Amino acid sequence: MTLLVLGINHKTASVSVRERVAFSAEKRLFALQQIQQQNLAEGAVILSTCNRTEVYLHHRQISPQECDKWRENIERWFAEIHRIPLAELMPSIYAHQNQHAANHLMRVACGLDSLILGEPQILGQVKQAFQITEEFYQNAQVPLSTELSRLFQKTFSTAKRVRTETNIGESAVSVAYAACSLARQIFESLRTLNILLLGAGETIELVSRHLLRHGVKKLMIANRTLSRAERLAEKLASDTPIEVFGLDDFSTALEQADIVISSTASPNVLISREMVKVAQKKRHNAPMLLVDIAVPRDIEESVESLDSVYHYTVDDLQDIIQSNLNRREQAAEHAQSIITEECRDFFEWIKVRQFSNLIKNYRQNAEAIRQDLLKNALQHLQQSDNAEAVLQELSYKLMNKLIHAPTQTLQSMMKTGNAEGLHSFSNALKLSHPLDEKTL
Repeated sequence: MTLLVLGINHKTASVSVRERVAFSAEKRLFALQQIQQQNLAEGAVILSTCNRTEVYLHHRQISPQECDKWRENIERWFAEIHRIPLAELMPSIYAHQNQHAANHLMRVACGLDSLILGEPQILGQVKQAFQITEEFYQNAQVPLSTELSRLFQKTFSTAKRVRTETNIGESAVSVAYAACSLARQIFESLRTLNILLLGAGETIELVSRHLLRHGVKKLMIANRTLSRAERLAEKLASDTPIEVFGLDDFSTALEQADIVISSTASPNVLISREMVKVAQKKRHNAPMLLVDIAVPRDIEESVESLDSVYHYTVDDLQDIIQSNLNRREQAAEHAQSIITEECRDFFEWIKVRQFSNLIKNYRQNAEAIRQDLLKNALQHLQQSDNAEAVLQELSYKLMNKLIHAPTQTLQSMMKTGNAEGLHSFSNALKLSHPLDEKTL
């Protein structure tokens, strides 16, 4: 069996390069068709995300001596399908074969190779990529490689085991996620809360999506450019009520807010202690969480002295993130041990599958030899009265033909110094018949 993964990811290539090798739905279908038509592999799965593009391939007919040539063919095909000179892509391409390829796939699916360690979204993307492959081969009425299919199923069960047995995905390791996790720790439920977000950039968008996923009563977005806040509200496309405000007129929103998360590029403080004090008076000092993840700060530090006000800065979140990252790294070590175990189990299955076919073929060959010699012996018995001579000849020829292949294998092991193989053969002979080891 030869398994290969060829890819480019966030560790090896810039965003501009990754964009050029991304597979659209149409290009992915075309690529799978090419792989089949050109007999590049017996099965292929194409994974394409914002951070990586990887092609997983399996081919039974590639011998160890042909692996390098096969990989080079795949590299050329990869460059050609994206219409990029191979020399330009080579510094960004990585390739893994067999055990290393299986280990890489499991690490990817478990989030160990992600930009954010342990992120869970990648598993869904791997499952979707495999589902697309299954549908393609079904529609083409071509059987998908059993080994490749088994590898991906093994990968999915491994990822589930990693999530169950480790804490790889439980701790916040991004600013946006940490801010939302902090909110969930302070308030029993977010579903009855009004949230005010200052800014409309990427971080605020991530915060918005986290909050909407967990459910909030209302989302309010304030930004210096009102149209940008409106575009973000449209982009979120949520059933949750979303209101937008300008930065010069968000005091009414502040008076409604249970949680304020701020991330703008303003050079000046936007929320003063006095503003919060006024808002809290109208809120009857209900608990308020203020999370300032802007640099320079958007919220005056002295707000933390007010009653029922919880104030956190980006430094506080970084401390939380670093602590959680340490926990994830410890969990990642445990996850890798699980992956190593499951990967070893998969290749044990491969060996059993390969050797069971070998044994089946060996037995069929032996049966063919027996039938052929028996036929000749029966013919000789009809022509001769010396049955003992016929049986002697039958047993002698049968022995010679049956031990021919094992004898050649033994001689080959002796020449290459395969002591382990010779020892196993010797033990097998002892089990089948008492034999002095020295007679080997």
